[in-house]
Amino acid sequence: MKILLICAGGMSTSILMKKMESYWREAGEELEIKAVGLAEYQDVYQNYDIILMGPQVSYRLKEVKENTGMPCAVIQSFDYAVANCPNIMKLVKKLYAEK
Repeated sequence: MKILLICAGGMSTSILMKKMESYWREAGEELEIKAVGLAEYQDVYQNYDIILMGPQVSYRLKEVKENTGMPCAVIQSFDYAVANCPNIMKLVKKLYAEK
Protein backbone atom coordinates (compact mmCIF):
# COMPACT_ATOMS: atom_id res chain seq x y z
CA MET A 1 0.00 0.00 0.00
CA LYS A 2 1.28 3.42 -0.92
CA ILE A 3 -0.52 6.22 0.92
CA LEU A 4 -0.02 9.96 0.67
CA LEU A 5 -1.21 11.89 3.74
CA ILE A 6 -2.01 15.56 3.24
CA CYS A 7 -2.44 18.13 5.99
CA ALA A 8 -1.97 21.87 6.31
CA GLY A 9 1.79 21.75 6.73
CA GLY A 10 2.74 18.08 6.94
CA MET A 11 3.78 18.28 10.58
CA SER A 12 0.83 16.96 12.61
CA THR A 13 0.20 14.24 10.07
CA SER A 14 3.75 12.96 10.48
CA ILE A 15 2.84 11.87 14.03
CA LEU A 16 -0.12 9.91 12.68
CA MET A 17 2.08 8.50 9.93
CA LYS A 18 4.47 6.94 12.46
CA LYS A 19 1.59 5.33 14.35
CA MET A 20 0.12 4.00 11.11
CA GLU A 21 3.47 2.49 10.11
CA SER A 22 3.68 0.68 13.44
CA TYR A 23 0.08 -0.55 13.27
CA TRP A 24 0.42 -1.81 9.69
CA ARG A 25 3.66 -3.60 10.55
CA GLU A 26 1.99 -5.37 13.51
CA ALA A 27 -0.91 -6.34 11.25
CA GLY A 28 1.52 -7.84 8.72
CA GLU A 29 0.57 -5.32 6.03
CA GLU A 30 3.05 -3.64 3.74
CA LEU A 31 2.91 0.15 3.84
CA GLU A 32 4.70 3.02 2.19
CA ILE A 33 3.45 6.33 3.54
CA LYS A 34 4.43 9.97 3.30
CA ALA A 35 3.03 13.10 4.95
CA VAL A 36 3.07 16.39 3.05
CA GLY A 37 1.47 19.79 3.24
CA LEU A 38 -1.11 21.07 0.76
CA ALA A 39 1.55 23.03 -1.09
CA GLU A 40 3.52 19.86 -1.86
CA TYR A 41 1.06 17.13 -2.82
CA GLN A 42 1.00 17.93 -6.54
CA ASP A 43 4.73 17.25 -6.76
CA VAL A 44 4.54 13.70 -5.37
CA TYR A 45 1.03 12.22 -5.64
CA GLN A 46 1.89 10.21 -8.77
CA ASN A 47 4.03 7.90 -6.62
CA TYR A 48 1.09 6.80 -4.42
CA ASP A 49 -2.05 4.69 -4.74
CA ILE A 50 -4.45 6.67 -2.54
CA ILE A 51 -4.62 9.97 -0.72
CA LEU A 52 -5.78 10.54 2.85
CA MET A 53 -6.35 14.07 4.10
CA GLY A 54 -6.34 15.49 7.60
CA PRO A 55 -9.64 17.00 8.78
CA GLN A 56 -8.10 20.48 8.89
CA VAL A 57 -7.86 20.47 5.07
CA SER A 58 -11.16 18.72 4.32
CA TYR A 59 -12.38 21.84 2.52
CA ARG A 60 -9.86 21.04 -0.25
CA LEU A 61 -11.00 17.42 -0.83
CA LYS A 62 -12.85 18.15 -4.07
CA GLU A 63 -9.89 20.09 -5.46
CA VAL A 64 -7.41 17.33 -4.60
CA LYS A 65 -9.66 14.67 -6.18
CA GLU A 66 -10.00 16.74 -9.35
CA ASN A 67 -6.28 17.52 -9.55
CA THR A 68 -5.12 13.95 -9.00
CA GLY A 69 -7.94 11.70 -10.23
CA MET A 70 -7.05 9.35 -7.37
CA PRO A 71 -9.10 7.70 -4.61
CA CYS A 72 -9.16 10.32 -1.86
CA ALA A 73 -10.82 10.68 1.55
CA VAL A 74 -10.68 12.80 4.68
CA ILE A 75 -9.81 11.02 7.94
CA GLN A 76 -12.58 11.58 10.48
CA SER A 77 -11.61 14.15 13.12
CA PHE A 78 -11.77 11.76 16.06
CA ASP A 79 -9.83 9.01 14.27
CA TYR A 80 -7.20 11.58 13.28
CA ALA A 81 -6.95 13.06 16.79
CA VAL A 82 -6.48 9.74 18.57
CA ALA A 83 -4.67 7.95 15.71
CA ASN A 84 -7.39 5.28 15.51
CA CYS A 85 -5.42 3.07 13.16
CA PRO A 86 -8.02 0.25 12.92
CA ASN A 87 -10.61 2.72 11.58
CA ILE A 88 -8.08 4.39 9.30
CA MET A 89 -7.08 0.99 7.92
CA LYS A 90 -10.75 0.28 7.12
CA LEU A 91 -10.92 3.59 5.23
CA VAL A 92 -7.73 2.74 3.34
CA LYS A 93 -9.05 -0.68 2.31
CA LYS A 94 -12.28 0.94 1.10
CA LEU A 95 -10.29 3.41 -1.01
CA TYR A 96 -8.13 0.62 -2.44
CA ALA A 97 -11.30 -1.16 -3.54
CA GLU A 98 -12.16 1.95 -5.61
CA LYS A 99 -8.86 1.87 -7.52
